[in-house]
Amino acid sequence: MSKGITSRSEDYSQWYNDLVIKADLAEYSAVRGCMVIKPYGYAIWERMQAILDARFKETGHSNAYFPLFIPKSFFSKEASHVEGFATECAVVTHYRLKNDGNGNIIVDEEAKLEEELIVRPTSETIIWNTYKGWVESYRDLPILVNQWANVVRWEMRTRLFLRTAEFLWQEGHTAHATQEEAIAEAKQMLEVYAEFAEGTLAVPVVKGNKTENERFAGALDTLTIETLMQDGKALQAGTSHFLGQNFAKAFDVKFTSREGKQEYVWATSWGVSTRLMGALIMAHSDDQGLVLPPKLAPIQVVIVPIFKTEEEKANIDAFVDALNKELKAKDIRVKYDDRDTQRPGFKFAEWELKGVPLRVAVGARDMQNGTVELARRDTQSKETVQQEGLGTLIDNLLVEIQDNIFHKALQFRDSHITEVNSYEEFKDVLENKGGFIACHWDGTVETEKRVKEETKATIRCIPLDAKAEEGVCIFTGKPSIGKRVLFAKAY
Repeated sequence: MSKGITSRSEDYSQWYNDLVIKADLAEYSAVRGCMVIKPYGYAIWERMQAILDARFKETGHSNAYFPLFIPKSFFSKEASHVEGFATECAVVTHYRLKNDGNGNIIVDEEAKLEEELIVRPTSETIIWNTYKGWVESYRDLPILVNQWANVVRWEMRTRLFLRTAEFLWQEGHTAHATQEEAIAEAKQMLEVYAEFAEGTLAVPVVKGNKTENERFAGALDTLTIETLMQDGKALQAGTSHFLGQNFAKAFDVKFTSREGKQEYVWATSWGVSTRLMGALIMAHSDDQGLVLPPKLAPIQVVIVPIFKTEEEKANIDAFVDALNKELKAKDIRVKYDDRDTQRPGFKFAEWELKGVPLRVAVGARDMQNGTVELARRDTQSKETVQQEGLGTLIDNLLVEIQDNIFHKALQFRDSHITEVNSYEEFKDVLENKGGFIACHWDGTVETEKRVKEETKATIRCIPLDAKAEEGVCIFTGKPSIGKRVLFAKAY
């Protein structure tokens, strides 16, 4: 099959778009800025959902669902929050259509809503209005709720998975009796995201704090996991926010403490979205197609028969049936591609494009010799192995492939963290190497904005493990915050 994928070296952006479409992950829809997630792409997202959802429940959280529409007045109650989202909101103003008498459907001007509704860009306001009725005393706390939902942010420039007007995500919203509990929650959920990114997606992350300028609207602190893509740009893969008492005060959510005092609750929110699909693609994939880590791949092993006669096919079927049962008993997700509408070469190319970690090819000669051919997607290597002990070999290989994909990405990330001590060095590395640039910053919003205006680079985070180090800001020469921050161009 002809893959029709632009090479990464020729045009990285076009390579990404080609891959998303050719690998049947998603396509553009008839609605501006929105996408259709196709079955194979959604199967990967479902794997992400299932693994994360299980982890959320292990940490004591329950799922709920809140309205898609939010009264406009709710946004006015938390000033910094509404300011952060005002330019991205889709607004519902009417509730009825009518025929204009000429065969056209128009908005019925008499059906105007008394109050406009905002299509959910995030749910803090509607959720905290709801929590007011859930909380009376310390006995009602903590509230540990997560929501799987779609949200709308009216993006002008869109890219499949990375930035769309509508996208899928989860958003956790918790309420606590003390500041310490809320901060601990925000840190805990960042660790959940980091473990998922590295352990399942095989994407190495840097954990850190966002600067004041980059924090979530309405948060006192935003924790983030930052990842690095193969083109040297960063991608924010997940965030966890300590909201303090801002939303509790805005919506008057109080509780009676153990001491009998009326106090405002403390809040967090945290979320990841289908942007993780973009991170997965750009961190690992190559010019031949997707490269999926086995823990995430909807299909971990594909088996392709090669035969000429029905008798040969019957012998292969019997072998594959037994292998299938053995692999499924090991919880390995396997597909037997015995379609008679495509040649083996087409199937090889198709499953390579779709990133299946391991391919097993078995033909009539293999059946005579008691062998199969194994092809690894991560290294594109092939070897002939014995059928005896194949199930155990495959199980071990999947673990090896997972580790190899992670360490390859880790090596790339680590080799693209560059320390600089001057603005000239900074601009040179940004232009010619890319990646994360570790440098000193004076802690001011003004400096951060000036650097962004001049270079398009932003402070991705202040790493949690950054060592204390005296220095001067590369831009102003003023004393730094006492540690290096990470700048990068980002998606």
